Amino acid sequence: MRILHASDHKRMPWKNGGGETVEIAVSPEEAGLAGFDWRVSMATVATDGPFSIFPSIDRTLVILDGNGMALDIEGRAPVLLTVASDPLAFPADVPVAARLQDGAITDLNVMTRRQGLAHTLSRIELDGSSSMLLPAPTCLLLCHSGVLSFRRGDETGALAAGDALLIENAAGAELEIDGDAKCYLVSITAG
Repeated sequence: MRILHASDHKRMPWKNGGGETVEIAVSPEEAGLAGFDWRVSMATVATDGPFSIFPSIDRTLVILDGNGMALDIEGRAPVLLTVASDPLAFPADVPVAARLQDGAITDLNVMTRRQGLAHTLSRIELDGSSSMLLPAPTCLLLCHSGVLSFRRGDETGALAAGDALLIENAAGAELEIDGDAKCYLVSITAG
């Protein structure tokens, strides 16, 4: 297990140059935008416009903050994402246009290479103690707001807002978490 502190997250321009993303984790480490197997990032979207195209990549998006964003995904009916919406999965290699509802939003973006990997993204509202069996070989727990402590076997630690916990060789392991926090769990499996 490795804590990824918010202060260490890598800031970089969007692939299409339209904004900035905060890269939380990427595999392989130091992979660029064309060479990653999987990537977890956050972005602030301040204007309407197109999403970057990522060939052979699947993407899941959830709104962390703001009043929402409507997405026009090629081949689908338009969808409005808000902070209350479930994570939305869609191909990252089809045209997508975003329209903000009322001001800027911040989103969480998970991407995996379609040939060989798959992912899920789920929201966890933590109020007290919880225990979970980790569902995949690679898991990332992002503490979006609040604070939490964690324990897996003899390993313990804490996450503040913006920090993440990257857990490898995780499938079937038990993770205990305690605190008052809004979190997101990313699970990455061979697909």
